[in-house]
Amino acid sequence: MNKASLVQCSANYIPLSPISFLERAAVVHGDKISIVYGGVRFSWQQTLERCLKVASAFVHLGISRHDVVAAFAPNIPALYELHFSIPMAGAVLCALNIRLHAPALASILQQLEAKAILVDHQYLEVVLQALDILSQSNSTSKPPLLILIPECDQSSSSSHTDLDLPSGALNYNDLQESAEPGFQILRPNNECDPISVSYTSGSTGNPKGVVYSHRAVYLNSLGAIFQSDMRKIPVFLWTVEMFRCNGWCFPWAVAALGGTNICLRSVTHLCGAPSILKILADASENDQTRVTKSRVEIIVAGALPAPEILIKVTELGFNVSHGYGMTEALGPAIVTPCKPKLESQYNLMMEGVDVKDLNSMESVPYDGKTMGEIMLRGNTLMLGYLKNSNPNHEVFKGGWYRTGDLAVRHSDGYIQMKDRARDIIISGGESISTLEVEAVLLTHPQILEAAVVGKHDEVLGETPCAFVKLKEGFGGGGEDSCKEIVKFCEEKLPVFMVPQAFVFGDLPNSTGRVQKFVLKKKANLVGSQE
Repeated sequence: MNKASLVQCSANYIPLSPISFLERAAVVHGDKISIVYGGVRFSWQQTLERCLKVASAFVHLGISRHDVVAAFAPNIPALYELHFSIPMAGAVLCALNIRLHAPALASILQQLEAKAILVDHQYLEVVLQALDILSQSNSTSKPPLLILIPECDQSSSSSHTDLDLPSGALNYNDLQESAEPGFQILRPNNECDPISVSYTSGSTGNPKGVVYSHRAVYLNSLGAIFQSDMRKIPVFLWTVEMFRCNGWCFPWAVAALGGTNICLRSVTHLCGAPSILKILADASENDQTRVTKSRVEIIVAGALPAPEILIKVTELGFNVSHGYGMTEALGPAIVTPCKPKLESQYNLMMEGVDVKDLNSMESVPYDGKTMGEIMLRGNTLMLGYLKNSNPNHEVFKGGWYRTGDLAVRHSDGYIQMKDRARDIIISGGESISTLEVEAVLLTHPQILEAAVVGKHDEVLGETPCAFVKLKEGFGGGGEDSCKEIVKFCEEKLPVFMVPQAFVFGDLPNSTGRVQKFVLKKKANLVGSQE
């Protein structure tokens, strides 16, 4: 073929960006409801207009291309709008975990060098504390402009706070009034330009800023639609937090289909942590009868609860699927229905998912025994880590993203995760999956939460130590509880996997994830029982 007659131009090539999903929704589904929040309703046309006004205001405030704008808010209409308005201004969104305490937030803000931070009124105090810590540090960067987000149905004049705001602080609702008419969206010059920064949970003690591109989130949004079997005009219940991998890209995916983002209604899809399943299973009979009228698709990511909970939730009318992924992969990369004889579904945009030998980079045998590392390759992976001291190319070494998760592959191709590489316990030459031990502990009728780490042993190297939180009414633990739990585990696990050391109480959990690095330090400081 003679390529001289072919051309790539603005007519046949436009950099991929999820901004276009909102523009299309306003044209095709303009009068349909986009967001429901309490008594507040916005249509897709109104959502586009609001986002354009806020984007215009950002540019007027001097926010430029690739500047970072942070948000510290729960799942509210403003945070949804910021997923579009910040990129429309050419800037980069960083939706922060609202569970962060002030020192951790200050540390992240220092790394981000954000030009502005939008704060929901409920979380203003912790942000002010973080800004105060930041001002006392040796940082030479200018503190971010604070923009207060009042309650959605309040005007800026009626909103109030007992806290003193920094000089120059603004109100989110006022941004709607300061917009210039005829604002032109600042589209990315390159589809690989950054669109957002999502921080990892910090379960290792070192939260990292993971940078996403316009291209990756565009493709991942489409992949999420297929992966979760979303149909035209879905009704999406926001149970997964938008600060987690940008809500697994569902803010953009729902816009692509002209669906409805909602708190409570005739919901068709919801996502989040496995704790959602327990909440549903424990609901009163009156509440349960209201969810059986139509089946609802649920994707959860994390350790699954006991089988009886899964069975009960399924009987209530929910189709439950289990997601495997991470911040670096923009959320779930593999989704497996919790039903027999149904295969795992890889994200349509993920080109490769494999379990490989760490040294040879060869695929491990499909024998359910040989352990390797889960590796990913595709268009829906991060650009890299923000200001990371370690070279980003290390995690992409060999042309694959190295997840750090160890797994085996079964004869039918199913990938079974065994543990994080840093968490697996080697005891007397035997490999112990902390996830497998935790799964057994969580089936004990008295245990509410459990986490297992390696405890140093002079002879075996390490032995499993279990941190356990008992359900209400079962006391604080003790020698009798230890003996009873050991006996329970011995009936379900090989002897070398049974924990012999226990610590009872709350598990360290500052950002929604158990901090095993804290537990491991504690395990080596305490006796065999506590």
